Amino acid sequence: MKNIEEIKLDNKSIKEFIKLLELRFLENMHRHPQIDWVNVENRLEKNRNLVEIIYRMEKTGGEPDLIEYDEHNDKYIFCDFSIESPSGRRSLCYDLQAWEKRKKNKPISDAHTVAEKIGIEILDENWYRKLQSLGDFDFKSSSWIETPNSMRKLGGGLFGDKRYNRTFIYHNGVESYYASRGFRGLLRV
Repeated sequence: MKNIEEIKLDNKSIKEFIKLLELRFLENMHRHPQIDWVNVENRLEKNRNLVEIIYRMEKTGGEPDLIEYDEHNDKYIFCDFSIESPSGRRSLCYDLQAWEKRKKNKPISDAHTVAEKIGIEILDENWYRKLQSLGDFDFKSSSWIETPNSMRKLGGGLFGDKRYNRTFIYHNGVESYYASRGFRGLLRV
Protein backbone atom coordinates (compact mmCIF):
# COMPACT_ATOMS: atom_id res chain seq x y z
CA MET A 1 0.00 0.00 0.00
CA LYS A 2 2.93 2.37 0.58
CA ASN A 3 3.70 2.82 -3.11
CA ILE A 4 0.20 2.49 -4.55
CA GLU A 5 0.47 5.97 -6.08
CA GLU A 6 3.47 4.83 -8.14
CA ILE A 7 1.55 2.20 -10.14
CA LYS A 8 1.94 2.84 -13.86
CA LEU A 9 0.46 0.75 -16.66
CA ASP A 10 1.82 0.10 -20.13
CA ASN A 11 -0.49 0.33 -23.17
CA LYS A 12 -1.24 -3.40 -23.22
CA SER A 13 -2.13 -3.43 -19.51
CA ILE A 14 -4.41 -0.42 -19.96
CA LYS A 15 -6.30 -2.15 -22.79
CA GLU A 16 -6.65 -5.34 -20.71
CA PHE A 17 -7.87 -3.41 -17.70
CA ILE A 18 -10.43 -1.45 -19.75
CA LYS A 19 -11.73 -4.82 -21.02
CA LEU A 20 -12.12 -6.01 -17.41
CA LEU A 21 -14.05 -2.81 -16.60
CA GLU A 22 -16.26 -3.37 -19.64
CA LEU A 23 -17.04 -6.91 -18.54
CA ARG A 24 -17.96 -5.72 -15.03
CA PHE A 25 -20.04 -2.91 -16.55
CA LEU A 26 -21.99 -5.33 -18.76
CA GLU A 27 -22.53 -7.84 -15.94
CA ASN A 28 -24.03 -5.12 -13.73
CA MET A 29 -26.24 -3.06 -16.03
CA HIS A 30 -28.75 -2.53 -13.20
CA ARG A 31 -26.23 -0.10 -11.68
CA HIS A 32 -26.13 2.16 -14.74
CA PRO A 33 -28.93 1.29 -17.19
CA GLN A 34 -28.83 4.58 -19.12
CA ILE A 35 -25.07 4.63 -19.78
CA ASP A 36 -23.53 3.50 -23.06
CA TRP A 37 -20.18 1.71 -22.59
CA VAL A 38 -18.77 3.09 -25.86
CA ASN A 39 -18.85 6.61 -24.42
CA VAL A 40 -17.18 5.46 -21.20
CA GLU A 41 -14.48 3.58 -23.10
CA ASN A 42 -13.72 6.63 -25.26
CA ARG A 43 -13.33 8.74 -22.14
CA LEU A 44 -11.05 6.17 -20.49
CA GLU A 45 -8.84 5.81 -23.56
CA LYS A 46 -8.22 9.58 -23.53
CA ASN A 47 -7.36 9.68 -19.80
CA ARG A 48 -4.55 7.25 -19.04
CA ASN A 49 -3.86 8.77 -15.61
CA LEU A 50 -7.51 8.24 -14.58
CA VAL A 51 -7.38 4.62 -15.76
CA GLU A 52 -4.35 4.15 -13.49
CA ILE A 53 -6.33 5.57 -10.55
CA ILE A 54 -9.19 3.15 -11.26
CA TYR A 55 -6.58 0.39 -11.46
CA ARG A 56 -5.37 1.38 -7.97
CA MET A 57 -8.96 1.08 -6.79
CA GLU A 58 -8.98 -2.42 -8.27
CA LYS A 59 -5.61 -3.43 -6.80
CA THR A 60 -6.73 -2.43 -3.30
CA GLY A 61 -9.84 -4.60 -3.59
CA GLY A 62 -12.47 -2.06 -4.64
CA GLU A 63 -13.90 -3.75 -7.76
CA PRO A 64 -14.74 -0.34 -9.33
CA ASP A 65 -17.71 0.11 -11.62
CA LEU A 66 -19.82 3.01 -12.81
CA ILE A 67 -22.36 4.31 -10.33
CA GLU A 68 -23.59 7.36 -12.22
CA TYR A 69 -23.16 9.76 -15.11
CA ASP A 70 -23.14 13.39 -13.98
CA GLU A 71 -24.68 15.06 -17.02
CA HIS A 72 -24.28 18.59 -15.65
CA ASN A 73 -20.49 18.22 -15.31
CA ASP A 74 -20.10 15.59 -18.06
CA LYS A 75 -18.39 13.11 -15.72
CA TYR A 76 -18.64 9.35 -15.39
CA ILE A 77 -18.41 8.39 -11.73
CA PHE A 78 -16.66 5.17 -10.75
CA CYS A 79 -17.25 3.74 -7.28
CA ASP A 80 -16.01 0.75 -5.26
CA PHE A 81 -18.54 -2.08 -5.56
CA SER A 82 -16.73 -4.85 -3.65
CA ILE A 83 -19.21 -6.78 -1.51
CA GLU A 84 -17.22 -5.97 1.63
CA SER A 85 -15.15 -2.87 2.31
CA PRO A 86 -12.05 -3.10 0.05
CA SER A 87 -9.66 -5.60 1.60
CA GLY A 88 -6.54 -3.57 0.79
CA ARG A 89 -7.90 -0.52 2.62
CA ARG A 90 -8.78 -1.78 6.08
CA SER A 91 -7.41 -1.36 9.61
CA LEU A 92 -7.09 2.39 9.12
CA CYS A 93 -8.07 5.20 11.43
CA TYR A 94 -10.02 8.08 9.89
CA ASP A 95 -7.41 10.72 8.97
CA LEU A 96 -3.79 11.77 9.51
CA GLN A 97 -4.59 13.94 12.51
CA ALA A 98 -6.22 10.93 14.21
CA TRP A 99 -3.27 8.70 13.25
CA GLU A 100 -0.77 11.19 14.69
CA LYS A 101 -2.79 11.48 17.91
CA ARG A 102 -2.64 7.72 18.60
CA LYS A 103 0.21 6.91 20.95
CA LYS A 104 -0.14 3.12 21.12
CA ASN A 105 -0.91 0.47 18.54
CA LYS A 106 -0.95 2.81 15.55
CA PRO A 107 -2.43 1.40 12.36
CA ILE A 108 -0.24 1.45 9.27
CA SER A 109 -2.04 4.54 7.92
CA ASP A 110 -5.34 6.37 7.76
CA ALA A 111 -8.23 6.40 5.30
CA HIS A 112 -7.69 9.94 4.03
CA THR A 113 -3.98 9.45 3.34
CA VAL A 114 -4.60 6.18 1.49
CA ALA A 115 -7.44 7.77 -0.54
CA GLU A 116 -5.11 10.61 -1.51
CA LYS A 117 -2.38 8.16 -2.55
CA ILE A 118 -4.86 6.25 -4.71
CA GLY A 119 -6.33 9.49 -6.10
CA ILE A 120 -9.96 9.05 -5.00
CA GLU A 121 -12.56 10.72 -2.79
CA ILE A 122 -13.99 8.92 0.24
CA LEU A 123 -17.73 8.35 -0.15
CA ASP A 124 -19.91 10.73 1.80
CA GLU A 125 -23.20 9.65 3.36
CA ASN A 126 -25.23 10.39 0.22
CA TRP A 127 -22.92 8.37 -2.04
CA TYR A 128 -22.80 5.55 0.50
CA ARG A 129 -26.59 5.36 0.58
CA LYS A 130 -26.70 5.46 -3.23
CA LEU A 131 -24.25 2.53 -3.33
CA GLN A 132 -26.37 0.59 -0.85
CA SER A 133 -29.49 1.24 -2.95
CA LEU A 134 -27.83 -0.69 -5.79
CA GLY A 135 -27.00 -3.84 -3.86
CA ASP A 136 -26.03 -5.33 -0.53
CA PHE A 137 -22.61 -4.16 0.68
CA ASP A 138 -20.72 -4.26 3.98
CA PHE A 139 -22.66 -7.08 5.66
CA LYS A 140 -19.53 -8.28 7.48
CA SER A 141 -17.43 -5.13 7.25
CA SER A 142 -17.96 -1.39 7.59
CA SER A 143 -16.64 1.64 5.72
CA TRP A 144 -15.52 5.04 6.93
CA ILE A 145 -17.45 7.80 5.18
CA GLU A 146 -16.63 11.47 4.78
CA THR A 147 -17.57 13.22 8.01
CA PRO A 148 -18.86 16.79 8.36
CA ASN A 149 -16.19 19.15 9.74
CA SER A 150 -18.38 20.09 12.71
CA MET A 151 -18.39 16.44 13.87
CA ARG A 152 -14.74 15.84 12.98
CA LYS A 153 -13.65 18.84 15.09
CA LEU A 154 -15.24 17.12 18.08
CA GLY A 155 -13.25 13.92 17.41
CA GLY A 156 -15.99 11.89 15.74
CA GLY A 157 -16.09 10.10 12.42
CA LEU A 158 -18.89 8.43 10.48
CA PHE A 159 -18.98 4.92 9.08
CA GLY A 160 -21.65 2.77 7.51
CA ASP A 161 -22.64 -0.82 7.00
CA LYS A 162 -25.70 -2.86 6.11
CA ARG A 163 -27.48 -5.17 8.53
CA TYR A 164 -30.97 -6.67 8.48
CA ASN A 165 -31.51 -5.34 4.93
CA ARG A 166 -31.03 -1.77 6.13
CA THR A 167 -28.20 0.74 5.75
CA PHE A 168 -26.90 2.10 9.04
CA ILE A 169 -24.71 5.15 9.59
CA TYR A 170 -22.86 5.24 12.91
CA HIS A 171 -20.18 7.27 14.66
CA ASN A 172 -16.88 6.37 16.26
CA GLY A 173 -13.80 8.14 17.53
CA VAL A 174 -11.56 8.96 14.57
CA GLU A 175 -8.53 7.29 16.19
CA SER A 176 -10.29 3.91 16.22
CA TYR A 177 -9.55 1.24 13.66
CA TYR A 178 -10.77 -2.27 13.08
CA ALA A 179 -9.70 -5.16 10.86
CA SER A 180 -13.14 -5.15 9.26
CA ARG A 181 -13.41 -1.38 8.65
CA GLY A 182 -12.05 0.20 5.52
CA PHE A 183 -13.31 2.88 3.20
CA ARG A 184 -14.88 3.14 -0.23
CA GLY A 185 -14.01 5.73 -2.81
CA LEU A 186 -15.14 7.29 -6.03
CA LEU A 187 -13.52 8.92 -9.03
CA ARG A 188 -15.01 11.33 -11.55
CA VAL A 189 -13.83 10.64 -15.11
